[in-house]
Amino acid sequence: MIKSSVRFGLLLAVILVAGILVNSWAYLGEAHVVRKQLKDFPRQVGSWQQTGTDGLLDNETQKVLRASDYLLRDYRSVDGRVANFYVGYYATQRDGATYHSPLNCLPGSGWIMSDPGRVMINRPDGSTFAANRYLIQNGDEKDLLVYWYQGRGRAVASEYWGKIYTVLDSVRLRRSDGAMVRVTVPVNKSEAAALQIAIDLAANAVVVLPEFVPD
Repeated sequence: MIKSSVRFGLLLAVILVAGILVNSWAYLGEAHVVRKQLKDFPRQVGSWQQTGTDGLLDNETQKVLRASDYLLRDYRSVDGRVANFYVGYYATQRDGATYHSPLNCLPGSGWIMSDPGRVMINRPDGSTFAANRYLIQNGDEKDLLVYWYQGRGRAVASEYWGKIYTVLDSVRLRRSDGAMVRVTVPVNKSEAAALQIAIDLAANAVVVLPEFVPD
């Protein structure tokens, strides 16, 4: 009888503490983070130079994505290689707005995704992180896609781990901000060549990305 009372008392204490913490987090809201707007993302990253003007998403797409800030830009390297760079940033994911996986968005737009895999992106400090890679095709257009999820000091390929980390960091850091980062390269000569182009742009862009998607 005494043991049951002790267990009940401990359970009640845990529930009360959890309730206090949840109410405190709801009252305090998201922690403030300092970041630059994605429109100010460097026009040159490594050997890559912006070509053309930034792309604009139509109103219907923006309503679906619900991103707080985004960047859609083409880059060209000194040897004429071309790649598209997209970042969709979410200041908070507590209100239901969250990054959309290409696995859901692209097929709905008529793209066929095949040859899934993972690639490693090298940071300047020698560390690496995994990103997703897919071959995507819509009619005669064939591209190589590399994407990952970034924010709060992490870059992960898995959408599921990205969401788990978001929940944990929402409790631990009072932060749920993050982004989906995507590099798309036309497949001209070979898929292997397109993949190396995508990896190169990703490796150069990730150097400055924390200024816009805070660690």
